[in-house]
Amino acid sequence: MARFIVRAIFAALGLWLASRVVPGVRVDDTGSLILAAVLLGLVNAVVRPVVFLLTFPVTLLTLGLFLLVVNAAMIGLVALLLSGFHVDGLLAGIVAAIITGFTSWVAGMVIGDAKRD
Repeated sequence: MARFIVRAIFAALGLWLASRVVPGVRVDDTGSLILAAVLLGLVNAVVRPVVFLLTFPVTLLTLGLFLLVVNAAMIGLVALLLSGFHVDGLLAGIVAAIITGFTSWVAGMVIGDAKRD
């Protein structure tokens, strides 16, 4: 549970950074930011694996670059479900996915891998 909380904090940091850097990403308030981070974690845990399996052939053909679109779609789904979080378009979602992915990578470096423990 502590790992989920730390990952949610880093996801919130990534979404906040994306809202500051990317013109098409907006967060209305801090509560929406926290909810968006938790919801993104849940969407990535439940929906993303299914979408990944369904789009695996396209991901192979594009040598993994299609995963950026999948990650952008997950961020877009969170924006669709949460009224205080807005993403305007695919390009904004892709750049937000890159920023959030980077912060998630940093989180993995900070808290370590659960499989190694």
